[in-house]
Amino acid sequence: MLIADLHIHSKYSMATSRDMDIDHLTKSAKIKGVNLLATGDFTHPFWLNELKNKLKPLNNGLFENDGILYILSAEISNIFHRAGKLKKIHTELFAPSFEAVDKINKVLAKYGNLTADGRPTLTFDIKELVKAVLNVCPECIFVPAHAWTPWFSVFGSNSGFDSIEECFQEQSKHIFAIETGLSSDPAMNWRISKLDTIGLISNSDAHSPAKIGREANVFDIVPSFTELMNTIKKKDKTKFLYTIEFYPEEGKYHYDGHRNCKVCMAPQESIKVNNKCPVCGKLLTIGVVHRVEKLADRKEGEKPANFIPYKNLVSLGGIISEAIGKAPGTIAVANEYNKIINAGENELNILINLSEDNLYKIATPKIAEGIIRVRNGKIKIYPGHDGEYGKITIFTDDEVKDKVKEEKPKKQMSLF
Repeated sequence: MLIADLHIHSKYSMATSRDMDIDHLTKSAKIKGVNLLATGDFTHPFWLNELKNKLKPLNNGLFENDGILYILSAEISNIFHRAGKLKKIHTELFAPSFEAVDKINKVLAKYGNLTADGRPTLTFDIKELVKAVLNVCPECIFVPAHAWTPWFSVFGSNSGFDSIEECFQEQSKHIFAIETGLSSDPAMNWRISKLDTIGLISNSDAHSPAKIGREANVFDIVPSFTELMNTIKKKDKTKFLYTIEFYPEEGKYHYDGHRNCKVCMAPQESIKVNNKCPVCGKLLTIGVVHRVEKLADRKEGEKPANFIPYKNLVSLGGIISEAIGKAPGTIAVANEYNKIINAGENELNILINLSEDNLYKIATPKIAEGIIRVRNGKIKIYPGHDGEYGKITIFTDDEVKDKVKEEKPKKQMSLF
């Protein structure tokens, strides 16, 4: 089984953890249960140097570090005008060798400063980017990143397009997949029939090691660059088994809204007020659900014939945090997490595969119950909007109060 997270960033990208280096990435991938990881940021010379020093090239277009496979990748930001309108598009670029990367970077350096950020900003048309890269390495693959976010995406409400063909024009023949992003899931994308031939992949876009594998792709293939890309392209259900997904409501741009005005609205509500904020009167940030609804030609729940299934998850750390009533990142949560991981192999194995009986053997009853509820979709979600993550609730208020009552005597006893 190959579990692949195909979009992350290095410590050289803006707003990322300094632990986003190969040693920490490899360690975290093992804890999470991811065995194929994108490198991210190969356009940055310092990061590329670390990749060349730390990764062992294999004979299949992939690389290896201490048992974890890597694929060379970079996210490119293109900002350009087309027909008098400003467009901002992010794409994931995959390359099969360091030789190809060196050629690509030489070309891209003509259009922007590759040392300024791990995700470089290039000021030329996205279709010209595809053409320029494929001229020096025809084996390279482009995938539009986080395809639905309001900014910097192929379908973005603020600076995107209404179709892949409109965006990439004559180069659209080279685009066979998109990344659905945290604020959408495959079912939302199935509503657009033009995407029936497009592979839907899901990745973490991790900026810190803890976020690796929060979205991923599960394959049954012999790992290689070519086999991986062909499997995504063909949407072969015998090889592309499923994707691992955020609950899209938890994503930062699921609903419409204004974060500063504390306004969060479903598309139907936004339309009634002409997409204007009822507090400040300015235009709302239009979220992914609204954008999908605008482009959809299928009803909710309809599926194309060749769909790849998916599973929605909540991170183990998030489940533990709510179950024990402690904030994420605290020592108490970390201690429980490490104990469960040591007993259950890795996070994704625990969340997806472990039997209910075994969950109760390695975790407290409440944590085990939380994992089971997430598997069954028995959760409550407050949708994210305008850059603010949504909030998932697994336990009811009464259950949380009961937990506090259970713990209080123990805390009092410790005083004497």
